[in-house]
Amino acid sequence: MKNIHILAFDIGATSGRAIVAYVAENTIEMKEINRFPNSILELHGKYYWDIYALYAHLKESLVICARKGIRIDSIGIDTWGVDFGYIGKDGSLLGLPRAYRDPFTQGVPDVFFRKMPKEEVYRRTGIQVMDFNSLYQLYQAKKERFEPLLHAEKILFIPDLLSYMLTGKQVYEYTDASTSQLLNPRTKDFDMDLLLAADVKPSIVGQIVMPGTQIGSLSDAIARDTGVGKVPVIAVAGHDTASAVAAVPAKDNQFAYLSSGTWSLMGIESEIPVITEDSFKHNFTNEGGVEGTTRFLKNITGMWLLEQCRKEWEKQGKSYSYPQIVEMAESASAFTSLVNPDDKRFANPPSMLEAIAGYCKESGQPAPASDAEYIRCIFRSLANRYREVFGMLSDMAPFPIKCLHVIGGGSKNSLLNQFTADALGVPVIAGPSEATAIGNCMVQAKAAGLFSDRWEYRQLIAKAFPTETFLPGRE
Repeated sequence: MKNIHILAFDIGATSGRAIVAYVAENTIEMKEINRFPNSILELHGKYYWDIYALYAHLKESLVICARKGIRIDSIGIDTWGVDFGYIGKDGSLLGLPRAYRDPFTQGVPDVFFRKMPKEEVYRRTGIQVMDFNSLYQLYQAKKERFEPLLHAEKILFIPDLLSYMLTGKQVYEYTDASTSQLLNPRTKDFDMDLLLAADVKPSIVGQIVMPGTQIGSLSDAIARDTGVGKVPVIAVAGHDTASAVAAVPAKDNQFAYLSSGTWSLMGIESEIPVITEDSFKHNFTNEGGVEGTTRFLKNITGMWLLEQCRKEWEKQGKSYSYPQIVEMAESASAFTSLVNPDDKRFANPPSMLEAIAGYCKESGQPAPASDAEYIRCIFRSLANRYREVFGMLSDMAPFPIKCLHVIGGGSKNSLLNQFTADALGVPVIAGPSEATAIGNCMVQAKAAGLFSDRWEYRQLIAKAFPTETFLPGRE
């Protein structure tokens, strides 16, 4: 087995990272070489991503590799989904990409459904309806006569746009395109009727490529300016959650996953999309995964409630470390009140502490009387919500689910993992926490010929990144 050096760019809504991975037989070594900010710009009432700043940070990371003498065999980029930039006829980027947090799409889906019913949109895409989906961004941009759209020859989703800036080559990577609500998960291609309903020319998108496809090589100018040479750029699982799920160290397909962080996503990896009356009713979504799979999942509020409480406590002069938080939750074992973390009142309240107390009082439960009781309430409530979603998922999954893999930062929360195992009644396997970057790297390694399929590199992930198993029945 040959060895390779891989550069993975993992970019989120607030920051990005450049990670170099060394992959050889039975070995994965990863090191972060650069971290950089990302933020939304407000200009004349519109909200944009500073894509040029991200481009500069990518080049900066390449220069760091050259200075350190790190040989790079390939590059891959994963980001958030939905958003895109407009490309003109001459290949120019027509302004900055609009950000999904721009309120210009609020309420737009209901207007669009007058042209195509909601049930039909879901039947065609299997994607849950959210205001900021690409479909509604395009529809509203056309109604606004947004100049970049009026002059656009193509759109490119964020990971594809950054790859285009590096290589000059345009592709539409499957996993990221699948978040747009423009793609049919059965055909794995764009649905032209949806684009026509949005009053957008179908030629504004192009041919889908699967994760592992080589997009091209760094342009001559970037290769020269950074000193790294003509490195190939690979279309990885461009949507960050797709990269994370690729890194689940599962032994077979009978698993569910929980990508756990500020927000949580629970789902399964399916060979076929799951588009039924129940999946529509419960607002589950079908997004693309590696090797043509479907990520059938539901969005759940994650550690957002705790993070907002911590901000309030810090204003009061109380700063708790994570070990302290876990210890506090354990000390409040007598407190049993529960909230629904997905209740709208928790979306962005002026005070999360007051919102939690108010929910408890309105539902006839005791409100938390101490910081420790707030923490335990949040942990137990999350586990209870995971149980509810897991039950829906189990009813709709085309196979029995025998365990839950928890990946992402939340995998380090041992108490919540145990609560979750107890609530679900199946083993919970926690780790790896850096799943997104690992998945990005593994798709590149497979493209280089180091692995034959995802099951082969998942075996290596399981060996290289130890997990912890939590069995149900402790309580």
